[in-house]
Amino acid sequence: MPAVTVRNLPEETHRALRVRAALHGRSTEAEIRDILEKAVRPDGRVKLGSALADIARRAGLTNEDVEALEQARDTVPAEPLGFE
Repeated sequence: MPAVTVRNLPEETHRALRVRAALHGRSTEAEIRDILEKAVRPDGRVKLGSALADIARRAGLTNEDVEALEQARDTVPAEPLGFE
């Protein structure tokens, strides 16, 4: 797993992190991981699968429609290109 080193962190910030970690009952390192995770992967983010399902619902696509598409789909594997 990757590791990150933060240099030149002000003492006040480090102290605040330690206090925040103690309030949450975890180590400073675990607190920093949680802060970073929430910053780059917020709970309210839109996920691709959810967005596609929402589009399908708004378009009126039903399970029967999906099944019909699955049956009509060509399942023969594609032939690789020949460069001869």
